[in-house]
Amino acid sequence: MSNITKRALEASLKNLLLQKPLNKITVGDIANDCGINRMTFYYHFKDIYDLIEWSCVEDATKALEGKKTYNTWQEGFLNIFNAVLDNKPFIMNVYRSVSREQIEMYLYKLTYNLLIDVVNEKSVGMAVSDEDKKFIADFYKYAFVGIMLNWIRNDMKEEPKQIVDRLSVLIHGNITRTLNNVRTDKPLSNQYKC
Repeated sequence: MSNITKRALEASLKNLLLQKPLNKITVGDIANDCGINRMTFYYHFKDIYDLIEWSCVEDATKALEGKKTYNTWQEGFLNIFNAVLDNKPFIMNVYRSVSREQIEMYLYKLTYNLLIDVVNEKSVGMAVSDEDKKFIADFYKYAFVGIMLNWIRNDMKEEPKQIVDRLSVLIHGNITRTLNNVRTDKPLSNQYKC
């Protein structure tokens, strides 16, 4: 029952965002639209931003389900882009209403979880330190989030498939090549320091 109520609150928030900006929406507005009292809202979420974060995590979890391997990461990224596009009014309103840093942190966490799974999969049987795996996943995470934020900033005009296809060309084989070139006696993050 708890998830049903959370989904109903999410639907009410998304409905209200079609009518007015996020900073004009109150917990009372969401509760009224949902047909519940304010205390029920606070039973599930501490504030509107908590509801937004939950909604984003739920959507991302669905988008990435079963798509966190080397052979399926493109599909996972495409699903993320499509989930964002499907919720464009919600995402654009959130993007304009909360700090960019909050959105970046959410996207960093989401993409890192996908990428570290890919790196771990490709490094099986290799003598690669956890520090190097993290460094590689972080590199690709920052690239992907930068591309996605730029796409959102430009009103999501470009087709997600075109973006993911370009990313695929850039990334194809590079994770494996990097893992093969990592020196186990000296971490990757220290190899190029002056």
